[in-house]
Amino acid sequence: MPTLLAHPAVPLALGLGLGRAVIPRPLLAAGVAAAVMPDLDVIAFRFGIPYADQLGHRGMSHSLAFALAVAVLGALTLRRWRVPAGTSLWFLFVAGASHGLLDMLTTGGLGIAILWPWSGERFFAPVQVIRVSPLALRDFLTARGLAVLVSELTWVWLPAAGAGVAIWLARRRRGAAPT
Repeated sequence: MPTLLAHPAVPLALGLGLGRAVIPRPLLAAGVAAAVMPDLDVIAFRFGIPYADQLGHRGMSHSLAFALAVAVLGALTLRRWRVPAGTSLWFLFVAGASHGLLDMLTTGGLGIAILWPWSGERFFAPVQVIRVSPLALRDFLTARGLAVLVSELTWVWLPAAGAGVAIWLARRRRGAAPT
């Protein structure tokens, strides 16, 4: 998996590129939460649930269905901050779905149950370029951990920043006020 430091890149790039008028701060914060939430599944290890189980790491919580459920709940919750439901729904879905899609690009693990509940099969992308992060913090504080961070900078943060700047420039060219 990419680290918890990499998963916020997608919602941050979209949110900052589109600006506060489209993605207000409460929605941006919810998008970051939706993007990191799937990795809460590591708690399954504490309950003896195997990695390969549908409830295990990179199982159902990494699926498009889970991302949609989080997006629907988030959109309902954000209504109190007067964030349009449609905007919340698509933004939170993209943020949540990006987690599994990024994990599919990693070089290790058992793959992602992206199509759960329709299929328990786990998938990788045809190209795997992001170095897989160790699960234990002690293993992360090594040369391998540094290699993972460099990989994430190269394959996640730089492309996300480029996309965010491109969105911002496109908005600016259309005459939208930058925020």
